[in-house]
Amino acid sequence: MSMPLRVLIVEDSDNDELMIVRTLQSNGYDVTYTRVETAVEMDAALDLNIWDLVLCDYCLPDFDGLEALKIMQNKGIDLPFIIVSGAINEEIAVSAMKAGASDFVTKSRLMRLVPAIRRELKEAENRRARLKSELALKKTQEQLRFVLETNRMGTWEWNIATNEIACSSSCEYLFDITPGTGSNLDIFIDRIHPQDRDAMLEALKTAQQSHQTYQHEYRVIQQDGSIHWIQAIGDFYQPAYAKDNLSSKNYNRMLGIVIDVTKQKLAEQKIYEQAALLDVATNAILLQHLNGIVTYWNKGAERLYGWIAEEVIGKNAYDILYGDYLPPETALESVIKYGEWQGELNKITKDEQDIIVDSHWTLIRGEDNQPKYILTVDTDITAKKQLESRFMRTQRLENIGILAGGIAHDLNNILTPILAVAQLLPLTLPNLNTRNQDMLHILEASAKRGADLVKQILCFARGNNDEKRLILQVKHLLLDIEQIIQGTFPKSIEIKKHIHDDLWTVSADSTQLHQVFMNLAINARDAMPEGGTLTITAENQIIDTNYTKMNIDAQEGNYILITFKDTGSGIPKNIIDKIFDPFFTTKDVGKGTGLGLSTVFNIIKNHNGFIEVDSTSKGSTFKIFLPASTQTDTTVKEDTSIVHGNGELILFVDDEIAISEVSKTTLETHKYQVLVANNGIEAIAIFVQNKLTIKAVIIDLMMPSLDGVTTIRALQKIMPNIKIIAMSGSNDSEEKTKAVECGVQEFVPKPFTATFLLNTLHRVLN
Repeated sequence: MSMPLRVLIVEDSDNDELMIVRTLQSNGYDVTYTRVETAVEMDAALDLNIWDLVLCDYCLPDFDGLEALKIMQNKGIDLPFIIVSGAINEEIAVSAMKAGASDFVTKSRLMRLVPAIRRELKEAENRRARLKSELALKKTQEQLRFVLETNRMGTWEWNIATNEIACSSSCEYLFDITPGTGSNLDIFIDRIHPQDRDAMLEALKTAQQSHQTYQHEYRVIQQDGSIHWIQAIGDFYQPAYAKDNLSSKNYNRMLGIVIDVTKQKLAEQKIYEQAALLDVATNAILLQHLNGIVTYWNKGAERLYGWIAEEVIGKNAYDILYGDYLPPETALESVIKYGEWQGELNKITKDEQDIIVDSHWTLIRGEDNQPKYILTVDTDITAKKQLESRFMRTQRLENIGILAGGIAHDLNNILTPILAVAQLLPLTLPNLNTRNQDMLHILEASAKRGADLVKQILCFARGNNDEKRLILQVKHLLLDIEQIIQGTFPKSIEIKKHIHDDLWTVSADSTQLHQVFMNLAINARDAMPEGGTLTITAENQIIDTNYTKMNIDAQEGNYILITFKDTGSGIPKNIIDKIFDPFFTTKDVGKGTGLGLSTVFNIIKNHNGFIEVDSTSKGSTFKIFLPASTQTDTTVKEDTSIVHGNGELILFVDDEIAISEVSKTTLETHKYQVLVANNGIEAIAIFVQNKLTIKAVIIDLMMPSLDGVTTIRALQKIMPNIKIIAMSGSNDSEEKTKAVECGVQEFVPKPFTATFLLNTLHRVLN
């Protein structure tokens, strides 16, 4: 394949021109050329800037080869210039080479021309590459110099063995050293403030001994007596030109930078001086960078949090003060955007005490007007919040707490056989049609939900605010609600749903959200006694600034919007503002407690969401806004696999006959043998008669006459190694503690599913 070659031929002979071209073509070149004979023609041809090389005769009518070479050089063109002449003596050839000619070839020996061209083209290519690299390097050096000088930075290299310093001019400038004279480390040390020299040398020594990065701040005294703060950073490195192994560090050389941080230091000093005036304040005052690094900590902060200033300065406030609590990202975003933020925060003290503070954040900007620090003023309101919580709990929940604690055991005992029967019937009646199977599923789900609600009521009544929230997908809850509605609502009510794809998740208590959605669905049903349409939608929603101006409960951010829209009679305008008040209801006596929408409102508010209501004579629309989460669904699916028994004999003890009978049937269905006792005395008697064959005891803790714990101790005296599973429908932790102390292997809370009971029993037996 021919190689293209663009040649400018300076020649006055047609025959010589043809001879040169044929020589090139016969050696594989696809030649494009122009022949010129005069200096004017050559000058014009060079301006085209298209040539790969110049082939020039030495003797021409109007000028010679040296003059032609000069014309090209004056234009700053770097091309191979080869003299091709008929007769040239050695003296002229040497002069031409000294003048810059690439080579000379006699016309009688044109076989040398092609090798000379190839060599010179390669050399020209290398020169262009070197020039390009040199220009790029020069540009980079100029950019680096500009950046260093603009930011008052300098670079340095220290040869530890010779104590020599190689540094940039900007480095010498920062130390006020005459340019070109900063060749030794001692010259720079002489500029350091006497009070800072020892610390600087100690930091340098520590870095050498530990082979770690060197970083230190110190003061430099300039020749006019002014003081500047310098931050020095350095690390060991291996020079590129060193002969040693380039993959390892050379601990005899250190490369680094110095930065003038005087302005930052003066700004911090000013803040310190101002904050010192606040040391007498009772409030905790701290100053931190945007990344949380503490730079100031007043006496009030020491008293409130327990850490002294030396323990926290330089550390991250989020790690120290928030513990397991999430750092307030919304607060940080707000203070940067608006310049300040105020709100209540949960924090921890040095002795791991939880406290609540009223926190006021103020943004402090640097001289470049960019956000730099956050000044925080915290006031301890823990006692106030505890008093408020105690007062509200006493006023609103005293009676319900007593009631809930008293009936929890009975409710769970009632739910246990319902749940067990709902799971047992499909096994004993395998030919049930689809509708009856669906009804049993609804019965089972409702029993489980009832158990969850009992737990929720107990936690609510006893003031337990430690809600166990999960990252969950609202779609699953709405589909569950739809299934319940389809199976229980009148056929005159049409259900429509529009659940958008790719819904965001929420951080929520699934039982509480289920209660919210069920309450809204029931209210919609009651508003349509003659039938109608209930439309349920779920979609992603972004709340912007304009929206927040229209709803004071809304905040900017991502939300999940769940809408319940009915075609009922609507809510009168004169009462729509009261519908969320506790005990307010428009239903007839005995048909409503007035707590449904109040509960909905409180649950959504506790989830940092809000509710909007719109109602006309054609129906009502409830919009639930829940803050969206960026995390994926973390709900855990229940293990539904069941392990069967191998004919083991089990003693089941419970004073509730329904629970005993259903549980006996469940166990026998799954290949266990079962003896039933209805109280503790009967259990002991049966156990004595069958102690050698009974493999495990399942016993209720709360029974009349002889309670479960006493019965367990009696059984263990008869056979110390007997395996025992305790049951209880009570939420009383004291009963559980006693059972654990007695050495029971497992605890089963009522109501329990057949799967849970069977898997627990299998685990204990094996």
